[in-house]
Amino acid sequence: MGKTTLPQNPQRVVVIGVGPLDAVDYFGINPVAVSKVAELPDYLAKYRGDDYAPAGSLFEPDFERIFMQKPDLIITGPRAARTAYDELNKIAPTVVFAVDDNQPYWQSTQAQWRNLGKIFAIEDKVEEKIAQLDKKFAEVNAYNQQHHAQAMTVMSSGGNITTFGANSRFAAIYKDFGFSEAAQVKQTANHGNLVSYEYIRQNNPQTLFIIDRDKLVNKGQSHTRDEFENPLIKATDAYKQDRMVFLDLNAWYLSIAGVTATEQMLSDMQVSLH
Repeated sequence: MGKTTLPQNPQRVVVIGVGPLDAVDYFGINPVAVSKVAELPDYLAKYRGDDYAPAGSLFEPDFERIFMQKPDLIITGPRAARTAYDELNKIAPTVVFAVDDNQPYWQSTQAQWRNLGKIFAIEDKVEEKIAQLDKKFAEVNAYNQQHHAQAMTVMSSGGNITTFGANSRFAAIYKDFGFSEAAQVKQTANHGNLVSYEYIRQNNPQTLFIIDRDKLVNKGQSHTRDEFENPLIKATDAYKQDRMVFLDLNAWYLSIAGVTATEQMLSDMQVSLH
């Protein structure tokens, strides 16, 4: 992906991805076309309708429909960027809105927002939001460090439980929010390392964060909450102290680096220690 000359304050904007749509929506940018996603959160529900032209899916942009919109700018999330950036950039200058896996989440997210601020001449609005949330990130991080808070992060998907550590896609829990790992995880897979309920009990997390991917795959249907109500989980400190937290699926899995999503992440992390 080479350098792209961007227009100043573009008017006809196409957005591909839930994270970038969350951000442009929050900052008052009105796109002409968006990728149509069944799992759009309620706060983005207006984009499901016909007022916004379809731009394909998260993974497969509809180049013809995008071209017909005569966009000044295309903003794409990481999924489409991996396979379609060059083709999109032929239609209009294209910006990738995605966190850098080599940087802490909040640092990289700020960079994405500031980029939008420059493009749309809304720097003041962006900086005001960053300052507001930066204070909250610092508070949560300091609290967890001070209280030596430790946590385990697991995902439930298709009957399997996988765990994620400080170098995974959910690294923000440790690097940004200040938790230490209940068990050190050597990350080997994008969807986590396979573990069992016995593993969780053995490592006895103080806080247990759960991502219920079944809810996404099965269109809202999931038995994960019931499945975690078992004797092994009930024996953990996390369960006994009411610190078993089901993370917001949209914020942590779909709308990465969105503004409302980031606020929800902060909310999920404010687990007081007894």
